[in-house]
Amino acid sequence: MSARELVVLGTAGQVPTRHRNHNGYFLRWDGEGLLLDPGEGTQRQMLHAGVAAHDLTRLCVTHFHGDHSLGLAGVIQRINLDRVPHPVTAHFPASGRHFFDRLRYSTAYRETVQLVVEPVHEDGVLARTPAFTLSARRLSHPVESFGYRLEEPDGRRMLPELLAEHGIRGPDVGLLQRDGELRGVRLEDVSEHRPGQRFAFVMDTRLCDAVHQLAADCDLLVIESTFTDEDAQLAADHGHLTAGQAGRVAAEAGVRHLVLTHFSQRYGDPAVFAEQARRAGFTGELTVAHDLARVPVPPRTGSR
Repeated sequence: MSARELVVLGTAGQVPTRHRNHNGYFLRWDGEGLLLDPGEGTQRQMLHAGVAAHDLTRLCVTHFHGDHSLGLAGVIQRINLDRVPHPVTAHFPASGRHFFDRLRYSTAYRETVQLVVEPVHEDGVLARTPAFTLSARRLSHPVESFGYRLEEPDGRRMLPELLAEHGIRGPDVGLLQRDGELRGVRLEDVSEHRPGQRFAFVMDTRLCDAVHQLAADCDLLVIESTFTDEDAQLAADHGHLTAGQAGRVAAEAGVRHLVLTHFSQRYGDPAVFAEQARRAGFTGELTVAHDLARVPVPPRTGSR
């Protein structure tokens, strides 16, 4: 099991199909687990995918249309039923607080878990941890919607041959990393810049500046492509993207791995989404998501 991976729990648009559950995405990031947009049926999809309630540390909802949020009721009750031993933080548009509260308390159950409620009021940073910074940006949809971006801090990659050349080994390596200098040897003398990994999650939206800002330089971008390019006007009218628009955003942003999802039930062949994203200029790794797919965060590269 990868320490950093996306587990796709559902990929349908507003209407689920025989083969596509409502939305649901689990991002495993080292010791954290972010459940994004849990639509109806997410709790059962977690069971199929081997994602436990104990894996969850954050719930992130982009907006309060049902296909992105109706699963909250079951998921919140499940983390309490399983007595998850750590706090779980919930992020969602502040304007939808009444929807969140209704879902949270939709039926009777015993609360056993500390659920930390942190609504999103505006663009900006939501959380800083040693492992990442989580931020949000407002999208363009008929109801208030936010996209999420996770960024790992940049670091240094130690180079064994240079460490050996300077006679630095064992515990001294840790001292050098901590202090930045050891016996006249600087950290930059024996290491190279290691860019932090970046992930973004962009659901229901028209094209807007925030889409490009969220996608910039992402190692893994999960983005809706509800419609094909032939239905671009329909997409704009309802606040959605086409496959070609998603592909063009990813190409211009320098995305390494693009995951297309949130497909309208009107389309039978998912291959058309990949074709249109490629025609729009995207040449990186591309996944047309399907339920229960597992997508590893791409391996690290050298300095950007």
